[in-house]
Amino acid sequence: MVRMIRESFAVVEPCADEVAKFFYGMLFSLAPTTRDMFPVNMSVQRSRLLRALVHVVQMVDRPDDLIPFLRQLGRDHRKFGVVASHYESVGTALLASIKKFAGKSWTPQVERAWAEAYTIMARSMQEAAAADEGPAFWPATVVEHKRLSWGLAVVRVQPDYPVPYQPGQYVSVETPQRPRLWRYYSPANAPREDGTIEFHIRAVNSGWVSRSIVAHTQVGDQWRLGAPMGRLTVDREGERDILMVAGGTGVSPMRAILDNLAQWGENPRVHLFVGGRTREDLYDLENLQRIAQSNPWLTVVPVVESEPGLQGYEHGSLADVVTRYGAWSDREVLVCGSPAMIRATVSRMLVAGTPLDHIRYDPFTLD
Repeated sequence: MVRMIRESFAVVEPCADEVAKFFYGMLFSLAPTTRDMFPVNMSVQRSRLLRALVHVVQMVDRPDDLIPFLRQLGRDHRKFGVVASHYESVGTALLASIKKFAGKSWTPQVERAWAEAYTIMARSMQEAAAADEGPAFWPATVVEHKRLSWGLAVVRVQPDYPVPYQPGQYVSVETPQRPRLWRYYSPANAPREDGTIEFHIRAVNSGWVSRSIVAHTQVGDQWRLGAPMGRLTVDREGERDILMVAGGTGVSPMRAILDNLAQWGENPRVHLFVGGRTREDLYDLENLQRIAQSNPWLTVVPVVESEPGLQGYEHGSLADVVTRYGAWSDREVLVCGSPAMIRATVSRMLVAGTPLDHIRYDPFTLD
């Protein structure tokens, strides 16, 4: 089943945009009420469908990773009002889309493989959604909006009731300026007694939501937060020490984890590489260094790609610098940043000898 799914998807993937257009056209025809779940402009949503499919195909032979991801996705989709009949329509549209673009590689055996795989996916998502006793989403009020630069802002929100996230996880966010355009962002702090959550948002080129948040969010705005997702968490009782690799605002989940660990006297050793193109990109460096000064288990290494004469910084890409230190084969590795940064870092680490099952990163953290 795994082989047939991957081989047929490899044929379809070069036509990804057309596949997504066909899929959504068929879905809205089969279940017209689903159209109201999505924004008017579907261009970003189509690319997110591809990323979801790629992620599932990559993990289809790793059920211990895939099933928890699907269960999180099922809980997250409650915010849309998804019901059982929607899963049936999605399955029909998905198989029809892959069949249309798979050409001669689509056989009855391939169709059965995809049908079995989708049945497993849908069942996992539906079971998780049905078992979740929490709300479908958490209303939250913006209580602070601080612009650090033209393209970067810190936003603090106060949910109506506590969001049960683990440090390092991310949540989906909907803002009043961009209704139905949900985006994933990582809290930059561990859960607090007052329930407030801090987000670090960088305006992404062509990022409808991120640019709107940075430029137009106001105190008093009402946000909606989806169910917590992700696996960038740290087990304090685990056997391995930790390596963190963070690019830009990818430092947010790492910061939340460190915020939590700093509450304890003893922790695994943590080595954090935080990088950007310039020194200004390392906007949270002083705070991270302050944490390191009072917590001997933490080492912070700043990395910049430019400004080669800058003292106290490593120079080069994060992939270059991290692997320059070795393979880190004895560490649990957490990676967060842009898709290009994650791809480059993970690829270089695998070549350097880092075991694949030691590396964790999340697929849906960007605008």
